Amino acid sequence: MKVRITLFGALRDADARGFIELEAPDSCTIGELRELLRNHLREHAPNISAGLVQRSAFASEDEILHNHRALPANGQLAVLPPVSGG
Repeated sequence: MKVRITLFGALRDADARGFIELEAPDSCTIGELRELLRNHLREHAPNISAGLVQRSAFASEDEILHNHRALPANGQLAVLPPVSGG
């Protein structure tokens, strides 16, 4: 399944288009996709910290998805890096 991951925050520096498309198995979980994204960034955007992906949240159109969850059927996700501030 082709997965389109919209990028925000510092992760947006990984691709000028603002998204990355990855090929993932149909039975892929968010945790497995997180690892696929880390591997992709290691190769294509080595300036992005693998730890940033580990600390980021993945979301569908409706909710935050935890690592054990399956990918949305439409293959559309966003990755949200942690934020801080006051």
